[in-house]
Amino acid sequence: MTVAQAVVRFLAHQWSERDGVERRFFGGCAGIFGHGNVAGLGQALATTTEDLPYHLSRNEQAMVHTAAAYARASNRLATLACTTSIGPGATNMITGAAGATINRLPVLLLPGDIFSTRVAGPVLQELEDQRSYDISVNDCFKPVSRYWDRINRPEQLPSALLAAMRVLTDPAETGAVTLALPQDVQAEAYDWPEELFAHRVWHIPRPRPERAALARAAKKITSARRPLIVAGGGAIYSEATEQLRIFAETYGVPVAETQAGKGALPYGHPLAVGAIGATGTTAANTLAREADLIIGVGTRYSDFTTASRSIFAPETAFVNLNVTGFDAAKLSGLQLVCDAREGLADLTEACAGWSVPTSRREQVAELTRAWDAAVDAAYALEGSPLPQSAVIGAVNTAAGDDGVVVCAAGSMPGDLHKLWRPSGPGSYHVEYGYSCMGYEIAGGLGVKMAVPEREVFVLVGDGSYLMMAQELVTAISEGIKLTVILVDNSGFASIGRLSESVGAQRFGTWYAYRGSGRFDGGPLPVDLAANAASLGASVLRAESVSDLRKALDTTRSATETTVIYVRTDPLADDAPSSEAWWDVPVAQVGTPSAVRDDYEANKRSQHPHLAPPG
Repeated sequence: MTVAQAVVRFLAHQWSERDGVERRFFGGCAGIFGHGNVAGLGQALATTTEDLPYHLSRNEQAMVHTAAAYARASNRLATLACTTSIGPGATNMITGAAGATINRLPVLLLPGDIFSTRVAGPVLQELEDQRSYDISVNDCFKPVSRYWDRINRPEQLPSALLAAMRVLTDPAETGAVTLALPQDVQAEAYDWPEELFAHRVWHIPRPRPERAALARAAKKITSARRPLIVAGGGAIYSEATEQLRIFAETYGVPVAETQAGKGALPYGHPLAVGAIGATGTTAANTLAREADLIIGVGTRYSDFTTASRSIFAPETAFVNLNVTGFDAAKLSGLQLVCDAREGLADLTEACAGWSVPTSRREQVAELTRAWDAAVDAAYALEGSPLPQSAVIGAVNTAAGDDGVVVCAAGSMPGDLHKLWRPSGPGSYHVEYGYSCMGYEIAGGLGVKMAVPEREVFVLVGDGSYLMMAQELVTAISEGIKLTVILVDNSGFASIGRLSESVGAQRFGTWYAYRGSGRFDGGPLPVDLAANAASLGASVLRAESVSDLRKALDTTRSATETTVIYVRTDPLADDAPSSEAWWDVPVAQVGTPSAVRDDYEANKRSQHPHLAPPG
């Protein structure tokens, strides 16, 4: 077989296993063919009899987003491979690779590369570097890949494939893996050892906490009176949410959620206090400010989660359950390096006899009721253009128990984090580690491919849509149903609001004619609904909340991808405040004094959290 044929055959025989359940690790291979892979992986995929479906994407970055979303919706137990040509096709994947690695999601990237033999260099799309003929644009993948290799000889392939799978299936190491495949090597034949293609199962470990660390953690927890759990994506990926519920209910500990952890407890659970941090609920943020102990479960503690390290008191202590010591050590926390489910189970047993005071539980209920009332009011708003909170409310209702909301960038992720009422794990899919504009439709495609039984609702703003709308064509060609709510506010609403807060006065955030040079002319004659229709989607326009609800009802029974176009007010800030801060520096010269004074006051609220965990 050729190197490319060997890659395809190997990938088709890789399986993952956790808790006794085996599943195929690669759900398929997404790709766009060019001269750098068409005779290699293109020929191999075209002629294979293996179970590795090929999916034709329309943009290389987008297909990595699709693969990452597929992996997230599969709780990191499965993913897609991605193949491209050399040059721009390959480098287009770098943004998606960064997003996958930042979000700890497994994706396998197979970019074509320049001739290893160098017989005709420089070849088309080759980067020439005077320092070395061995450098290509694929070296750019190194900082955004958890494992990177270039296969210059067929003999190198077996060890590289096994190393790639080790990283992809390790919860503590996973992220983007890049195997650069020179175009001549892809087509080269070799006599492979037969055992390379045997059915191979990668067992996903559930490491338990070290006994002494468990004892230290239990001692810290049972001495707390105002603890708060911060549930991150790891709580969901490890399928620890049931054990999280048991621990929280047993001891009365409220649970706040990061963007990746939202849905760890369903809305309505008496101990679910919702989002935390810069885009959090006032319930969670009040409890965070008063907490004497934070129990982090599978969280990276991003600046949005910690409100740029201003949300927790200086003396707050941290116990961090995480499968990787890198994250467990953050905020000088007491480290419990383990699988989230196993760690919570052991903590539930180790903390026996302790409980949160009744007064704290009563406070949780009171704070949650107050926030619920604020969300009800935001969801009930009317107007023309529509309030964004009302759009989210209508979609939230339409999603029901089986729906999944997908979003990534702009003003909507913040509003979704604080407002959305999740039905449970997997119902909320917002990419906010990289917050990559253009992720939404491609990500929605990956979610639907991974969990076809669920309804997928993609919320995308006009800014993100204009960056990467073309995967609508992929969804239509594949016969995959998405409901896309295209929210047009004539610009970048999120950055517009942020720019006002830092003294930039919404400069460069409007979609308008250039005018005086500040883009202050009239509105542009752009019809995004017509654009979506031109790509093959069914399109509905909604001018009121009632129209939107009717359109959402219509899409429930649809079998094809539908885009619902709505206009919202870019100046309206209709979601209730989180009463938290996010650190974006302001110019030390030329900024209004009030803006500068406010920034400096917030800076004084930051705490380094350097005290030893003991």
